Amino acid sequence: MGKERYRRGAHTTTVFKYHFVWKTKYSYRVLTGDLALRLRDIIRDICAENKMEVVKGNIRPNHIHVLISAPSYLSPAKIMQYLKGKSSYRLQREFAKLRTKYWGRHLWSRGYFGASVGAVNESQIK
Repeated sequence: MGKERYRRGAHTTTVFKYHFVWKTKYSYRVLTGDLALRLRDIIRDICAENKMEVVKGNIRPNHIHVLISAPSYLSPAKIMQYLKGKSSYRLQREFAKLRTKYWGRHLWSRGYFGASVGAVNESQIK
């Protein structure tokens, strides 16, 4: 629990972590094998491009769980826009079988689950 877990700006010290879950469109079980491994790398790349960090993640055949540490200027909606949009585009470009299964341009379902994860426990609040 050192100081390296905090993000520091000119006038701020923050730690924002979000737990996101989203699923494939129609709940198709396509996130397996090489596709799942490539998706893991793509999510890490997207996070690195936008100064986010994947704390933990889990790719299941039809949905994804990810815990992300993000800078204060990125809203949860913008984070999901980056993750779902760019990952869908990159996966469909690399895996032709997805273009046949998902005849549109959308790999992911419309919604997602998001929750913030606190850094302070209740015993520290008085």
